[in-house]
Amino acid sequence: MSDPQQYKAALLEAIDHIDTKLVDQAIEWFREARDASHGIFVCGNGGSASTATHFTCDMVKGASHNRDSRFRIMSLADSLATITAYSNDAGYDCVFVEQLKNFAQPGDLVMCISGSGNSPNVLRAMEYANSIGCKTLALTGRDGGKLGAMAQLNIQVSVPHMGRIEDAHMIVCHMIAYHFMDS
Repeated sequence: MSDPQQYKAALLEAIDHIDTKLVDQAIEWFREARDASHGIFVCGNGGSASTATHFTCDMVKGASHNRDSRFRIMSLADSLATITAYSNDAGYDCVFVEQLKNFAQPGDLVMCISGSGNSPNVLRAMEYANSIGCKTLALTGRDGGKLGAMAQLNIQVSVPHMGRIEDAHMIVCHMIAYHFMDS
């Protein structure tokens, strides 16, 4: 079997780890947030930051354009100036939580994405979101790390390979976004 064939086979196995009942619950939380005009905040580092950005774009444009009901969603990974200012002046572990302190309110939805589930800045964001009464959703990999246990809803891809975890997280995001885009 070639390397691409092996990767594909392992990715299909990783996709089988996605609990679609949990994705259905996440879809309901997104619907509730949209219908109540609550804010939705998404964050992650590295590849997970890219997933947060891609998902936010899908929800802002694809799931909202030309619709009466629109999503109030932002990726906390997108403001390079804010992230680098906090990193330089206060530390990288606060880049997401400090943004939440500006924008998040009780009842909002916070989604943190982390393959390891142990990124300190994502953990701080989740901890804060829980403390002020937000709904909290995590997309994690491997054993879920600390993040999985902190989230009210954890969609976990229990495989060891980071690339396949990230691939599966994007699929979960597309499951959510396309639920709204296709309806």
